[in-house]
Amino acid sequence: MGQPCVHCGEDCGNHPVLLNDLTFCCYGCQTVYQILNEKDLKQYYQIEKMPGIRIENQDTGDKYAFLDLEDIKTRLLDFSDSGIGKVTFFIPGIHCASCIWLLENLNSLNDGVVHSTVNFPRKEVNITFREDKISLRNLIELLVSIHYIPEITLGKLDKKGSRSSDKKILLKIGITGFVLMNVMMYNFPEYLPGGDLLETNFRRFFGWLSLGLSIPVVFYCSSDYFLSAVKSLKYKIISIDLPIALGIAALFLQSAYEVISQTGTGYLDSLAGLIFFLLIGRWYQSKTYQALSFERDYKSYFPVAVTRVENNLEKVTQLKDIQEGDRIIVRNQELIPADAQLLKGEGNIDYSFVTGESLPVRKHPGDTVFAGGRQIGSVVELKVIKNVEQSYLTQLWNQEMSEEPYSSRLKNLINGVSRYFTVIVLLIAIAAGFFWLWKGETSTAVFVFTSVLIVACPCALAMTIPFTFGTTMRQFGRMGFYLKRTDIIEKLYKADTIVFDKTGTITYSQGMKIEFVGQNPDAAELMLIKSVVRHSTHPLSAALFRSLEGDFYPDIEQFKEIPAMGLSGLVKSIRVNIGSAKFVTGKDEEEKGLSTKVYVYIKDRVLGYYRFENQYRKGLNSILENLKDNYDLHLITGDNESEKAKLQPMFSGDGHLLFNQSPQDKLHYIKKLKEHGKTVLMIGDGLNDAGALDVSDAGITIADDIYHFSPACDAILESTRFNLLDKYIRFTKTSMNIVRISFGISFFYNVIGLSFAVQGLLKPVVAAILMPVSSVSVVAFATLSITLLAKRKLK
Repeated sequence: MGQPCVHCGEDCGNHPVLLNDLTFCCYGCQTVYQILNEKDLKQYYQIEKMPGIRIENQDTGDKYAFLDLEDIKTRLLDFSDSGIGKVTFFIPGIHCASCIWLLENLNSLNDGVVHSTVNFPRKEVNITFREDKISLRNLIELLVSIHYIPEITLGKLDKKGSRSSDKKILLKIGITGFVLMNVMMYNFPEYLPGGDLLETNFRRFFGWLSLGLSIPVVFYCSSDYFLSAVKSLKYKIISIDLPIALGIAALFLQSAYEVISQTGTGYLDSLAGLIFFLLIGRWYQSKTYQALSFERDYKSYFPVAVTRVENNLEKVTQLKDIQEGDRIIVRNQELIPADAQLLKGEGNIDYSFVTGESLPVRKHPGDTVFAGGRQIGSVVELKVIKNVEQSYLTQLWNQEMSEEPYSSRLKNLINGVSRYFTVIVLLIAIAAGFFWLWKGETSTAVFVFTSVLIVACPCALAMTIPFTFGTTMRQFGRMGFYLKRTDIIEKLYKADTIVFDKTGTITYSQGMKIEFVGQNPDAAELMLIKSVVRHSTHPLSAALFRSLEGDFYPDIEQFKEIPAMGLSGLVKSIRVNIGSAKFVTGKDEEEKGLSTKVYVYIKDRVLGYYRFENQYRKGLNSILENLKDNYDLHLITGDNESEKAKLQPMFSGDGHLLFNQSPQDKLHYIKKLKEHGKTVLMIGDGLNDAGALDVSDAGITIADDIYHFSPACDAILESTRFNLLDKYIRFTKTSMNIVRISFGISFFYNVIGLSFAVQGLLKPVVAAILMPVSSVSVVAFATLSITLLAKRKLK
């Protein structure tokens, strides 16, 4: 045996490759080591010792030259515009924390990479890169140079491809089932009284047949358990598959010894039954997990809609009903829902939601714009050129763009418990096995050792959170409350401070009573006003737009929307300003009463103002009353103090009401609360408070019938369900209680199972049946409990 390779840990043999007294098994591993050190990425080796994969060949030559073909590039890229490309690769070689760290630091190896994120369960890496600095071909060659070789297949365009892994496990179940039936038939006389009277030669012959049939079951059908255990041990990790692998090995070796030495027929029927039920359990758990769809494919209920143009009339339409060729309208700050061609208007597209790059890209009529971009400026008309993929928009929403990803204490605790759990089970199995050996009962010792290893499994413990939170998320979604990720439930549970926005959040953005005070505008002026407010998504703009008659909208130039101030633009070369008194008249004005004033300036004079009578959402008083005892309630708004007297009794005190606040003021206020140790839940409309929603611990957007989509938020609440807001927040405490009870069930099961196993009262086959049953029972309890309680409490 030679020294282990510094990079991959393989044996270097008698002639290692040397570099600065370091040993490598080949020049490939040496090359990768040099690349990482030159780029100051030594941390790769600090996360996991010898985490690399052995490099067989580094010379790619023209292997990836086909990626220079424009047609191939177009089909592989998820996004390509203004020199920014985005692509997703499946990389089977991703296997540990070091792999994740290195792949998410590709920008250190090449500054053409903007950022990269790894989806470890799916073994996928999503890379955003600058096409003028690194081509798609060069990007793949970079990955190959550090031996993370992507599987490049245009078959990914077919989203309905079958999973070979499902076929593989079904094949293993079929083989094991066939062997189990035959081995049980060979051992059938042993199950009956007088079976010991069977002739010795027949017993030996059946024993050898059973042993021969069991070999493919052990070395093929149960190979995943052994491979997982060996790989984990290689990196000094004790996985939950190690006890199972040891139990299978113990039964097989003992049985083989008895058959070969002609001292018995072994326990090959128990072995085949054990592996059969283990595989059935693994397949069933996998199917159960997939059935609950925790990948959050919101196609059926995600609240996104767009404005479609039909016969020159604008109509709000569900996103799922948009077809290729439809004409749609996208306003300032609205999301582009599908790949489209710009027909009319001045495109100024912010792709930060897709690429992380915040610099807007100019677009002209005839240009292509991509789904996920956000229009900045005046209204644009688009023609859909690719069918909508709502799952793509949801995937973008689910991206974790935060520089400090949320770390769940609950999940960290479970991971730690699961790790030590396996070690403790191994020690109990060894101790119980030696005890029965000491008593001289070898067969019982083997059964006890195997049963302890199989019956005690932390799977149920590990599955508690994803299934409980996943079911909660599904129930919320069915009732109009849509969560970005399951960990948002824990964030909502921990919140102790709730900050509300006012306009469009606790007040209705539709159905307001609107009247004009001043010199009434004529028909031409009304057309100018409607043309300007049409370009804004602010609740007051939308309400004013709906209240004005007319369907003709002249083109607008120099459109600007200044948050918390107002709108400005040139319509037919006439300047139109609409907004606050300070923005339009240049003077602050103290307002009284339950109304909001929006002033209008056209050409060279102030016409007057629209007065909006605010109507608070149904159930607001009861919501605030129910939350007041357990949460610190705040209101922060860009509106004036006209309604302070009415609002003050509803909130936690005079100091918790802030008026005339800009979006930046809101953001700083949330940061200040967090600096004082508060866990902040922000509730807004996703427009002027997008920054505050983003920096809060959890952010909820209230979505009206137009279904305005805000990437900054963690959750979206349909405005028609606003009266249930306090119940949704309190239900997170119910979810946490279900998690605790599920933990208790899991521990109780393991204690009872172990107590029977160590006494020799539990056969390995029964243990193999009980192991998946325990996981399924916890899943069933969590799923049914959350479903029933949600129906009772979320009414």
